[in-house]
Amino acid sequence: MLKMISLSNITAGFIAVLVGFTSTLAIVVQAATSAGATPVEISSWLLALGVGMAITCIGLSLYYRVPVLTAWSTPGAALLVVSLRGVSMEEAIGAFIFSALLIFLSGVTGFFEKTMAHMPRSLASAMLAGILFNFGTNVFVAMQNQFALVCTLLVTYLVGKHLFPRFVIPVLLLFAIVFAQLHGLFQLESFNLSLPSLIFTAPAFSFSTLISIGIPLYVVTMTSQNIPGFAVMNAAGYHPPISPIISWTGIVTMVLAPFGGFAINLAAITAAICLSEEADQDPSQRYKAAVYAGLFYLLVGLFGAAVVALFAALPKEFVLTIAGLALLSTIGSSLNNALKEEEQREPALITLLVSASGISLFGIGAAFWGLIAGVLALVILKNIPRLVNNPECFINTRR
Repeated sequence: MLKMISLSNITAGFIAVLVGFTSTLAIVVQAATSAGATPVEISSWLLALGVGMAITCIGLSLYYRVPVLTAWSTPGAALLVVSLRGVSMEEAIGAFIFSALLIFLSGVTGFFEKTMAHMPRSLASAMLAGILFNFGTNVFVAMQNQFALVCTLLVTYLVGKHLFPRFVIPVLLLFAIVFAQLHGLFQLESFNLSLPSLIFTAPAFSFSTLISIGIPLYVVTMTSQNIPGFAVMNAAGYHPPISPIISWTGIVTMVLAPFGGFAINLAAITAAICLSEEADQDPSQRYKAAVYAGLFYLLVGLFGAAVVALFAALPKEFVLTIAGLALLSTIGSSLNNALKEEEQREPALITLLVSASGISLFGIGAAFWGLIAGVLALVILKNIPRLVNNPECFINTRR
């Protein structure tokens, strides 16, 4: 047990959960509200999601000795905010189960793994850099409202990188908390401690709901969450078996869907925190950060309503700055890997720009479209010499 205790691992896991919950919690609450959920049922959703993420993070990370960090489907939640209006809670639960079944089948059949096997590393790294780009710029955007806080943390980070690089993020987090407390930035007036319970809802399966909600939820979860999630791990040098992991996320989601666990999938942005050098200098030990993240997921799930109030008490700029600084080294290494190979530089740059743009087409996020744009650019650039030297190939293709 003592070997599992590492301050950098614990801090990385905590920051990953902090970033994940504070950045998208409001979307999940909106999604549950759209389905007509009561406050008690919303707490059940958060508990189910927390339990699901804890089980998958801890179980998969310990089994494969790889930092496997899971999360709820943020684009899926955004989709549900609009799609669940006018849909009964029972039919919504049925759509969640159907989507989870499709995810499970994608893992069991190996379909998803075959797709991932052909992804160039430069494009995967470029997509990761694009996803994380706004987190880096948000550090400086936060200066508009909390100039002293952000500047102090930035200077502390730079000094810490030189003096104690392994513990720079733990020290930074502690320093930020002390700074916020001394300057009265915590707002704990409305904070209260309460324990939620799982509320079971029997599913109802409506063909129209399965098609209009279940399939889109499956598509956005796979394309906007699981593909970037594995790309992040691959870019960091980790290559766990894809199919079993996808299958397990599908199984866990199916079990917890009746309680509000609409989608458990691989994390991308928060996973990068547990995959970075700040989590542990030894890559073989970084899985522990994901294990700790799972424990923190369980804690915030158990205190669902209280967590909402606690995270709301934290200054927004506090979270933006800590997250951005924690991801700086990951952004740098991703850019290096993306642009290192000259023949793939333009496709990688296109992938980066599209992924960073934040566009959403047909309910699918920018990360997926960044990969599509990069692959198309790579195919075109590779085939231009052949078409120039053999124009007959193009003519024959058209015929």
